[in-house]
Amino acid sequence: MAKVGDLELAMDGVEAVIFDCDGTLVNSMPAHFAAWCDALAYYGAENVFQEDVFYAMGGRPTTDIVVELNDEYGLKLDPEAVAMKKREAFLVRLGSVDEIEEVVAIARKLRGHLPMAVATGGTRMAVEKTLQALELSDLFDEVVTAEDVADGKPAPDIYLKAAELLGVAPEKCLAFEDAPAGIMAAQRAGMKVVVVPAPFDLIAS
Repeated sequence: MAKVGDLELAMDGVEAVIFDCDGTLVNSMPAHFAAWCDALAYYGAENVFQEDVFYAMGGRPTTDIVVELNDEYGLKLDPEAVAMKKREAFLVRLGSVDEIEEVVAIARKLRGHLPMAVATGGTRMAVEKTLQALELSDLFDEVVTAEDVADGKPAPDIYLKAAELLGVAPEKCLAFEDAPAGIMAAQRAGMKVVVVPAPFDLIAS
């Protein structure tokens, strides 16, 4: 494991770079958690999603998480309805989201030198509005979301799809990720991974 102060080490042999969005490019996780709390409360399921569990499940599609909450707590929540309400609650909080400067600086440095994509477990609407609000959209050639693949993170589908759209073999891609599900997804796709833990001390693996 090497610190990405030596980004050159992580970049060796890399022909494309793929970034997760929430918690990696942008500091949006507090807004997402608040949105989850609002959505679950709206459907009468207050306090079933603890913050530490939320962070551990980061990167997974909203509907998959609702299914798991149903199983865990014997609930009968409609995954699609909760996902829609959660997305609405997040968009209201979009003004509280800001970029993670250390990671965005890397993306800006690489722009024009390598093809780049975003690969996220979020919905297309929420992700595109987030990137637009922070003026990051033009950095990336492609955006792949949970809506574009059969299986979300930790399955490798999102990362494999991003590599395909960029026209680069997965093993020649470098992924930036913050959450366990996303790290696993990128590794399963055969990519090198740069892990971005709070407070953003970058480590290459």
